[in-house]
Amino acid sequence: MSLSGLDAILHPPARLQIAALLAKVTDAEFARLREVTGVSDSVMSKHLSALVEAGYVSLRKDVRDGRQRTWASLTRAGRAAFSAHVKALQAIVAADGADAV
Repeated sequence: MSLSGLDAILHPPARLQIAALLAKVTDAEFARLREVTGVSDSVMSKHLSALVEAGYVSLRKDVRDGRQRTWASLTRAGRAAFSAHVKALQAIVAADGADAV
């Protein structure tokens, strides 16, 4: 079975969770993404940096309640990559035993 379509950037579970959440909303606050993934601030920062570097996520800063907050949103390229990655995962799940590696 071919693993084409799987995206190494999106494959880590936390990044896949981030992309899945962002695919459903316009944007999400850093704290919400951290809460959903269950990772520390520093780990979340590293995952977001990797997604930004790949062009999959854009970040914006905003002051709210007197504190600076970070908001993330999935870019058009990120949405396309997430969709392709999900399709590749679905193909793996749907494959019969004859196609197994």
